[in-house]
Amino acid sequence: MAETARTPVSRLRTDGSTSDGTADPKSRYGNRPTMKDVAARAGVGLKTVSRVVNGEPGVTPDTERRVQEAIEALGFRRNDSARVLRKGRTASIGLVLEDLADPFYGPLSRAVEEVARAHGALLINGSSAEDPDREQELVLALCARRVDGLVVIPAGDDHRYLEPEIAAGVATVFVDRPPGRIDADVVLSDSFGGARDGVAHLVAHGHRRIGFIGDQPRIHTAIERLRGYRAAMAEADIDVDESWVSLGPTDPDRVRRAAESMLSGPSPVTAVFAGNNRVTVTVVRVLAGLPRPVALVGFDDIELADLLSPGVTVVAQDAAQLGRTAAERLFRQLDGASDAPERIELPTRLITRGSGELRPAD
Repeated sequence: MAETARTPVSRLRTDGSTSDGTADPKSRYGNRPTMKDVAARAGVGLKTVSRVVNGEPGVTPDTERRVQEAIEALGFRRNDSARVLRKGRTASIGLVLEDLADPFYGPLSRAVEEVARAHGALLINGSSAEDPDREQELVLALCARRVDGLVVIPAGDDHRYLEPEIAAGVATVFVDRPPGRIDADVVLSDSFGGARDGVAHLVAHGHRRIGFIGDQPRIHTAIERLRGYRAAMAEADIDVDESWVSLGPTDPDRVRRAAESMLSGPSPVTAVFAGNNRVTVTVVRVLAGLPRPVALVGFDDIELADLLSPGVTVVAQDAAQLGRTAAERLFRQLDGASDAPERIELPTRLITRGSGELRPAD
């Protein structure tokens, strides 16, 4: 009679391994090897493992070799969080952005990370999605994980919830927008001046009916850029028709409707000032479908702006410099500086590429 093959059965041992030498699948995660495990495998004391792990003297070459072999075999990693907590610092900082997918925040985040790395710190970032409640939840979660400092692009307008954390020693710098109802370091771009220069550039090229499409009115940068728009129009003695102004969410459908509205009718605008990069991208698409040329200046540079025809004229802000300045200010606080909170405003730059130099068709 033919013998039936049997599948080997693995039995669980008390140490988490099975009788065939494999690890129990249910215990694979969360059971990281400890220095005690390394000491047991190498046949040495715990203090000896500690000396090897921390690069301290007093260990013979042969013993060090056995400990290193045990570390490699077990996949042991030093618990840096415990080590740095003994020193009172976690060597980590938090960065709270508006939207991780927004191209503007890429260079800003990278610059903060580079400064953090130069100071031996790890960067942890997250997105508020322009939601004040989510911002607060994320900020306090980072504080609960004992980050040494925070760089925050605020979504809300009341940051008193951070006062206990700041008083407890959490260094905090705001960037791109100021905090609400507390005094703290903040690094901004000159949104007012940049928008005023961009609109004045359109006026200088013969435009008097100039539309403005911006972000939501509760956002500081949107209001500052609208204020710059109105200042440039007033300086040119141009009365603003309120149908030329549209603030709201920057989703493509809303921006498209706003652009199409001000570009239609018996007296359409002959130029548009776009309040940020997302607005600019949608307006470019709207203008591409028009039979007549319409001038455009956008706040924030956009990818491939120089390859379009005409190229897109923009008011550029240096996102990397914003992030770098904020992070340097943060580590200055962490190094013990006791300066009063400071407002740092960085200049913008008008880059002419063609779309802002088109003259009115009528």
